Amino acid sequence: MKTLTIGQLADRAGVGIETVRFYEREGLLEEPARKDSGYRQYEESVVARLRFIKGAKDLGFSLKEIKELLALRVDPNTTCAEVRSKAEAKIADIEEKIQTLQRMQKALVKVTKQCGGRGPTSECPILEAMEPQEAD
Repeated sequence: MKTLTIGQLADRAGVGIETVRFYEREGLLEEPARKDSGYRQYEESVVARLRFIKGAKDLGFSLKEIKELLALRVDPNTTCAEVRSKAEAKIADIEEKIQTLQRMQKALVKVTKQCGGRGPTSECPILEAMEPQEAD
């Protein structure tokens, strides 16, 4: 069985070497065997695991959620419904974030329109909007 160096693994998976090391520290990748020289030796299967992690990150999953997905992936008792449930929870999370960002955008557009771009910063409506209001 051919093994890969960390550089070869990173290249084939489309990630950086530091990313591989980070995922090892976070427990997403098992600590690989080492040569007598101390160099890491990765099996070919780790390329697919890294690509899976990268794909899950691209879909917005956190490292904790990715760990859960990886565990489900190898559990023979897991059903597709369980994975779908995780994906639906992520969709709800993303929708909530979109709504929050839209509220932030609306508020920022409103205060930006109030600013004529002239005068001292002590009278800037954008900066004033960021100051906490005193309770009555």
